[in-house]
Amino acid sequence: MKLLFLGSGSAFTVGSNNFQSNLLLITEDNKKLLIDCGSDIRFSLHEIGLSYADITDIYISHLHSDHIGGLEYIGLCSKFDPRCEKPNLYVSKDIVSDLWDRSLSGGMRFVEGDIKNLNSFFEVYPLKNRGYFVWENVKFHVVKVTHINTGYFIMPTYGLFFELNNTKILLTTDTQLCLDMLEEYYTQADIIFHDCETSKFPTSVHAHYQELISLPPSIKQKMWLYGYQPGELPNAETDGFCGFVNKGQVFEF
Repeated sequence: MKLLFLGSGSAFTVGSNNFQSNLLLITEDNKKLLIDCGSDIRFSLHEIGLSYADITDIYISHLHSDHIGGLEYIGLCSKFDPRCEKPNLYVSKDIVSDLWDRSLSGGMRFVEGDIKNLNSFFEVYPLKNRGYFVWENVKFHVVKVTHINTGYFIMPTYGLFFELNNTKILLTTDTQLCLDMLEEYYTQADIIFHDCETSKFPTSVHAHYQELISLPPSIKQKMWLYGYQPGELPNAETDGFCGFVNKGQVFEF
């Protein structure tokens, strides 16, 4: 099985030099799980010779457009293509209603003279808190992270922890550096793919490179960084990391 980064950039990455950080997990018999489905998914799939017709299973981590902005494209195209069945959609139970009501319904609710809902386009599998889903005999554990905390409300956001051929993998998706929530997964994982902001003007909603440098060497040495901004990058290997993930990079398991 292999993990392919369709892109490794931040939400506002522009142009074909990089795409948003959406991933494909691909089995030996070419089954595919799309991990997040951002607004540039048409272009990132096209660049590797794929389209909506190749996507049968999707996991969504949270409701920002670089993670869900391509669902309308996949949902509508699949519905009107007789070759396609409804894609399976794995998403945490606490964001299912908002995914439809606040994100997708505006463009997908009225179709063919009827009123549609999320289940009209996808086979929806709501995931429980600290739950999991199974795809191709791999158990994917949902990992709660802190991406945006308003002081009143924490935006529901979830990474994944899973094992491929005896390799334990943590994929953070978008997160702040929150050791209290992730330390046990940092310790257990054999390889970590971690959200990493590189902006000169740090925000408070992503783990910044300068924060991640402070992690113990035992954690940094198994950590790949992704979700970064365009521009010159620090020398991650010199600072003890595995490196920055490149667009199109493949990890074999």
